[in-house]
Amino acid sequence: MTAKSRVVLLFFIDLAIIWFSIVTSYMFRFNNHIPQEYLTQMIKFGLISTVTFGGSLIFFGLYRRMWQYASIGEIVSILKSIVAGAIISYGTAFILLPERVPFGVEIRSVETILLMVGGVRFLWRVFHNRSTNYKETQTHTLIVGAGDCGTLIAKEMMGPSFAHTKLIGFIDDNMNKYHMSILDIPVLGNRYAIPSLVKDKDIHEIIIAMPSVSRTEISEIIKLSKTTGVKLKIIPALNDLIAGKISVKRLRDVSVEDLLGREPVVADLNSILDYVHHKTVLVTGAGGSIGSELCRQISPFMPEKLLLLGHGENSIYTIEMELRKSFPDLHIITVIADVQDRTRMMDIFRCFMPQVVFHAAAHKHVPLMERNPSEAVKNNVFGTRNVADCADMFGAERFVMISSDKAVNPTSIMGATKRIAEMYVQTLNPISKTKFSAVRFGNVLGSRGSVIPAFKQQIAAGGPVTVTHPEMVRYFMTIPEAVQLVIQSGSFAKGGEVFVLDMGEPVKILNLAEDLITLSGYEPYKDIDIQFSGIREGEKLYEELLTDEENLGSTHHNRIFIGRPNVISQNQLELEFKRLERVLTEDREAIRDVINQIVPMQPVAQTAIS
Repeated sequence: MTAKSRVVLLFFIDLAIIWFSIVTSYMFRFNNHIPQEYLTQMIKFGLISTVTFGGSLIFFGLYRRMWQYASIGEIVSILKSIVAGAIISYGTAFILLPERVPFGVEIRSVETILLMVGGVRFLWRVFHNRSTNYKETQTHTLIVGAGDCGTLIAKEMMGPSFAHTKLIGFIDDNMNKYHMSILDIPVLGNRYAIPSLVKDKDIHEIIIAMPSVSRTEISEIIKLSKTTGVKLKIIPALNDLIAGKISVKRLRDVSVEDLLGREPVVADLNSILDYVHHKTVLVTGAGGSIGSELCRQISPFMPEKLLLLGHGENSIYTIEMELRKSFPDLHIITVIADVQDRTRMMDIFRCFMPQVVFHAAAHKHVPLMERNPSEAVKNNVFGTRNVADCADMFGAERFVMISSDKAVNPTSIMGATKRIAEMYVQTLNPISKTKFSAVRFGNVLGSRGSVIPAFKQQIAAGGPVTVTHPEMVRYFMTIPEAVQLVIQSGSFAKGGEVFVLDMGEPVKILNLAEDLITLSGYEPYKDIDIQFSGIREGEKLYEELLTDEENLGSTHHNRIFIGRPNVISQNQLELEFKRLERVLTEDREAIRDVINQIVPMQPVAQTAIS
């Protein structure tokens, strides 16, 4: 049936309702025996009502509405049109007819018209939704969380826009809600019932609607749910719902980050504001994963100037455009430069006189640096020296170096060069007015060169997913989490510290690969295979956060700790730097030997699959 024919049919049904209502009202008034004079009045009043009610229904747009989506707005429109039609019809009849229409007839006819016109339309909605439900394949859905958020999501998903979804029930750990119903949807049990319910109720999708609970609890629920193999969606945490209301539109797929179970970082905004607000801030490596996120998180504190320094013009352009859009009043200066170029660094510092420096520029890819040790030395060691010397020379207030857990008891060139950079920064601190510090953390999920994007590409290609070793373990953080703690660490710096971030529990890379395959909707080893490729050059099975000589101290933040190493001789380090400069043009082994003299590198414990 076309839309036009449906409107015509509905219009004639309404006319029939009007006549039915008037006739039955007269019959009720006169006990089924209508006197002849009132019979004539009934016919004339019916004709008047047909015109007035019909015109009112058209005027209030009742034939322009899609009744399969009927709601409160439609009820109000029906009420307005019927009341208006009743007033006009009764007033017209009062003027035109010689005998007054009995008031009881008017009241009963209006009641009947209102009930039947509304009833027809809502029956239309019910039958339309039911026929749609039968036509489409329904997604059986469980909602974890029978609180306010879960109720809002359920209410929205019961609308006609979600006819393809069938809500099977709620899951909630509050046993007082067990066997109760919310919106006629039963609470079926607690989180531990999820696996059996998925099987028994043929569940296709689980929605986790608990934005206010801890990340640890969310992680536990996800671990229980992911074993079922169904699709998982989640409402973001409350601190992520910055704008707008809780809605199905805010649902997102569960990610590997959710499995970490890490609580959100709580920053001391006042202390950050004190050392960033109205200051000239320089971020090196501003186009990289960490550097760009540093810029995003520094920008709300409105520094006087924000210098974005990077070697790659495309990445710097990208972050510049993003920041200019998000912070139109921020004074942003883009600088294309290489930290290895000492003269260029001095010119930049002389021109802009940055007061706060975040040094994120570095080569970080372990196997690549094993094959290109001279570049690791030039960028990570001498590049850091150039920027740090300039910070000292031109009176910067703070210098924060982004370091790595690979600098601890290093087995790789990359790790060793980062450790040497830490050492240099620490030797400068006692003789400088600048507060030098370093922040050390592990792997960040989603950064360039990290394992997650590589796994996702392999999964998208149908596998196999390659893991270096079944016992390979790493610490992980999200990029925003790591950067927020880096900025917070800068406010604690007194000079000479190596700040160590609380990385939580280490994660086995094999488990990470399995989880990512499962969250992508596949079954590990069946749909997507996992293969072991062997430990790569410079890698080790386990990462550490402190060297043997470092003592861990606390800060005012429960996620940030201080490692204080032994005093390092600046003169000895300068001599070693000269040796490094001399061997840069020689072979890899010569460079490795000199690095090994400065920071003894540990042998890789295992290089093949045992």
